[in-house]
Amino acid sequence: MSKYYCKSIITAMMLFFALYSSAQTDTIKVIKAGRFIDVQQGKVLLNQLILIDHDTIKAVGSNIVIPAGAKVIDLSNATVLPGLIDCHTHLTAQPGENYYDDLFRKTPIDYAIVAHIYAKRTLDAGFTGCRDVGSAAFMDVALKNAINNGDIPGPRIQPATLFIGSTGSHGDLDGFSPYLEFTGPKQMSGVANGVDEVRAQVRYNIKYGAEVIKFGASAGVLTEEESVGSPQYTQAEMDAIVDEAHLWGKKACAHAHGTIAIKMAVKAGVASIEHGSFLDDEAISLMKAHGTYLVADIYNDEYIMSDYAKHGTPAKIINKEKLVGQAQRLSFQHAVKAGVKIAFGTDAGVYPHGWNGRQFKYMVKFGLTPMQAIQSATLNAADLLGWTNKAGAIAPGKYADLIAVTNDPLADVTALEHVQFVMKGGVVYKDEIGGK
Repeated sequence: MSKYYCKSIITAMMLFFALYSSAQTDTIKVIKAGRFIDVQQGKVLLNQLILIDHDTIKAVGSNIVIPAGAKVIDLSNATVLPGLIDCHTHLTAQPGENYYDDLFRKTPIDYAIVAHIYAKRTLDAGFTGCRDVGSAAFMDVALKNAINNGDIPGPRIQPATLFIGSTGSHGDLDGFSPYLEFTGPKQMSGVANGVDEVRAQVRYNIKYGAEVIKFGASAGVLTEEESVGSPQYTQAEMDAIVDEAHLWGKKACAHAHGTIAIKMAVKAGVASIEHGSFLDDEAISLMKAHGTYLVADIYNDEYIMSDYAKHGTPAKIINKEKLVGQAQRLSFQHAVKAGVKIAFGTDAGVYPHGWNGRQFKYMVKFGLTPMQAIQSATLNAADLLGWTNKAGAIAPGKYADLIAVTNDPLADVTALEHVQFVMKGGVVYKDEIGGK
């Protein structure tokens, strides 16, 4: 064998090991966590090491051997916890300067152009995952795909696509003269009536990317139909929506403020009640018996009451919020005391994206401990979304989705309003701690 040939082999081997070492440095990470919130056990552990390979957690413990060449991220002066999950967002929109301009002068393209900004703000706020429960023109699916492809930064998204609602309901443009015609693509509206139509709408949504089905069991607040809580589907229609979703292996969730509509949706088999403003003892008992989650957006009343009138929102909508806001918080308190399962959801998009963490304060004020509030946005949220195998805790086999704050959120949960470190899938997207 010639000296030249041997030298070439040695050079190639050196290059291989150099590249391998570089790959190890880029993909193998160890986080030093000074305080580690173990949401599975509901306790805090000190001085833990988190070993990450590419996008996955490989080991957690105090005696892990740090591999040679691993990148060490020092968060020894911070509290580390799982990436948060918001189960009720609308990432493709948020309030503009004028209520009617938003309704009539903007197209889905206007919203799509800025949706990536809202996604980034959500991720920067520490929310590495979310369920997006209603978006026009399948924008939520496009946003999810762009994030998953690495084109833009943002949280993991479970999209619901089109909100399914009956004619004249919270899911239908309402309150205007019948002589006014709105000629957008009918198949993009989500409006469906009767058992056959609602089944067809569920299939349509799933065909184009829905991973959860969202429908309007009751009237709502931020639209112009008169009632807040009256049922807007029959029991047969709700049963059909949920049954069709289940046939396709999907869960369903119900927008439901009113007591009767909540009970109807729970009986239909929804995975979660969104809002749940007017709960009575029977509704709570039904939710417990069916294992139904409550996803109550108990922060955003503050923003609606302080800002919406400034943007020309009709008085009837503001008046409905006055009726609902405090009742919803008392219902939440009642549900917590009774042991209803709680998952974190804010209705982000009703207020500016990135403010998601402001809700923790209200969840604690109305009955949860700080640990329970954090679990609602981690363990419970992952369970509701069907993500338990990959998200909701910092544990081997799960995605390396984690955040850190310098203050202790168990002592003051408002620390989660200002998340300083965000990692999603092993990639650091935000570091104001200097974890190097």
